[in-house]
Amino acid sequence: MTTLEINNRSIGRRTLLWSLLVCSAIVLIGCKTHSGRRAPIEERGREMSVPARTAPAASAAVAEPAVAAPKVQNKKIMATQKYVVVKGDTMYSIAFFHGVDYRELAELNKIGSTFEIHIGQQLLVPLPAEATVAEGKSQPAYPATQPGGMKMQPKVAKIPYTENALAQAEAMQGGAQKVAAASAVAATDVEENVEWGMPTNGKIIAEFSESDNRKGVDIAGTRGQAVVASAAGKVVYSGSGLRGYGKLVIIKHNKTFLSAYAHNDQILVKEGQSISKGQKIAEMGDSDSNQIALHFEIRKLGQPVDPAQYLPLIKP
Repeated sequence: MTTLEINNRSIGRRTLLWSLLVCSAIVLIGCKTHSGRRAPIEERGREMSVPARTAPAASAAVAEPAVAAPKVQNKKIMATQKYVVVKGDTMYSIAFFHGVDYRELAELNKIGSTFEIHIGQQLLVPLPAEATVAEGKSQPAYPATQPGGMKMQPKVAKIPYTENALAQAEAMQGGAQKVAAASAVAATDVEENVEWGMPTNGKIIAEFSESDNRKGVDIAGTRGQAVVASAAGKVVYSGSGLRGYGKLVIIKHNKTFLSAYAHNDQILVKEGQSISKGQKIAEMGDSDSNQIALHFEIRKLGQPVDPAQYLPLIKP
């Protein structure tokens, strides 16, 4: 065999080998691109077919995860009425007149801890609890006019009493100013721990009555008779802006209690003044009343309470 023949055979073998390799590569590529679906997957003796991945349609809506609705806390719905501040008003006097806690009134109107208000300011005040509801609408228990234009005099009624009862009442009331009221209701809350004493001497001519809308007690006496603070505190109102109360003094004793002294002939203290128990604050009179007497009230969280719970009163 010549050298030329050997070379030709070698070239032929190389050509055949390259041809086989190219064909094998083509076959492999064809197998990989033959189908877009995956083979079934067999799991624990059962067949699970996995669908082919397909592109989502352009117009298909994308489902968003459900969002739970926010929880709404139930708040006490409070019926209110509007009140316009007039000269002489304070946060305490407005709250006192409407029978609410001064802090509740301030919170309702977003007023700070200084309780500052100004003439012409419009406030929302809660309707009293005794307001009636007719035809689905709340009806205020107070007339629509302002305190400066209406008469809200505490009701006064003479109550029969015996000479013996009168003597006992005068004796006990006279001694109550010298010592703390021994029969006062014991308070468990520190805020209620107030040492109460009688605001003046005299006979009880009208007692506390929720049914008759008498918010305190009336104590008869003489013009110019001393009216003293029933407990230590701070004067938060001194004036005559609340019709029906005449010349009025309101003392704040703590966050829970206020006391009020109405129908005075003269007022001897000013707003902001600190007062000690038994200190003379006014002189008895008949301002905005039909007789000389002291109208005395105790308010607990804005609501009138029977002074007999805290003072040694003998009811006639």
